[in-house]
Amino acid sequence: MRRFVRTVLVAALVVAASLVAPSPAHAATRNPVIFVHGLSSSASTWNTWIGKFKADGYTSSELHTWSYDWKQSNATTATQLKTKVQEVLAATGAAKVDLVAHSMGALSSRWYLKYGGGTSAVDDFVSVAGVNHGTDVAVFCAFYTSCKEMVLGSSFLKTLNSGDETPGSVDYATLWSTCDALINPDESAKLDGAVNTSVGCKGHTDMNDDSGNYTKVRDFIA
Repeated sequence: MRRFVRTVLVAALVVAASLVAPSPAHAATRNPVIFVHGLSSSASTWNTWIGKFKADGYTSSELHTWSYDWKQSNATTATQLKTKVQEVLAATGAAKVDLVAHSMGALSSRWYLKYGGGTSAVDDFVSVAGVNHGTDVAVFCAFYTSCKEMVLGSSFLKTLNSGDETPGSVDYATLWSTCDALINPDESAKLDGAVNTSVGCKGHTDMNDDSGNYTKVRDFIA
């Protein structure tokens, strides 16, 4: 009798659990995140934030960094980014990714979104100290193609920013500093149609190390 009662209780608990627990098909999922570095940088620039994402429960399979030749045209990098996105989608089985870009990385990311079909593969895009409308500082490194494209009024920027600056159904956000010595004017980092957030006075290279900025990015793409 005791064994029968125990069997009935176990069966009842299994049935109750099946009623309240979501099936795998309906379980909440997160988009994998791809991080895009900027000028004179590499994938390692994201190490601090990768650690923070992992501390907040993200797995390595959800976090993807990559390095590219930052001296080449941002349009070329955009083509390589498209390949990276396709690789991540294939490896994870996800329908879309989130893009987080720092500095010049915002240009290749946006070129991919606007001219590379990226709006169908990207859910959220965050530009952290992005050189979205150029900077007068770029004249000092304009011997590199990528840097020449960041000069205020360049043909690259005119093409990138013509028409809709935030195309598609992608959710766009920017974080910009009020005292970024490498982006002048500071408002160059903002985008029409995006959630533009001033984070106060923070240095350019600190923007994607800062804990407060990390929290803003994490919450936006969640």
